[in-house]
Amino acid sequence: MPVDLADVPARLRPAAGAAMREAGVVDGHLSIELVSPARIRELNREHRGRDEPTDVLSFPIDGVDAVAGPRELGDVVLCPEHAGDLDEATVHGVLHLCGYDHEADDGEMLRLQARVIAEL
Repeated sequence: MPVDLADVPARLRPAAGAAMREAGVVDGHLSIELVSPARIRELNREHRGRDEPTDVLSFPIDGVDAVAGPRELGDVVLCPEHAGDLDEATVHGVLHLCGYDHEADDGEMLRLQARVIAEL
């Protein structure tokens, strides 16, 4: 299955696709939803224990080691009012779905993110 970005807003598909390519993900599906500050605050509180709005949240589904069948990478939720740059927030969220974690690596994810943004 090739990359499936049907559930990504058209304006964000280039950023999502670029992030997937740079991460080495050549097939799979993900979705991106744009939400209000109230909704992202609710999700942040429920899933991260932080009672505040944020710019982007990622919800991985199949993990980076999934090998059987088409990959279902997961969902990215963006709040335009809290994202300074929607392309950058998209790349950030998609990289999380691809297995990157800037809170645990030595800057690898953020360097990759910067490279993707520079190439867009």
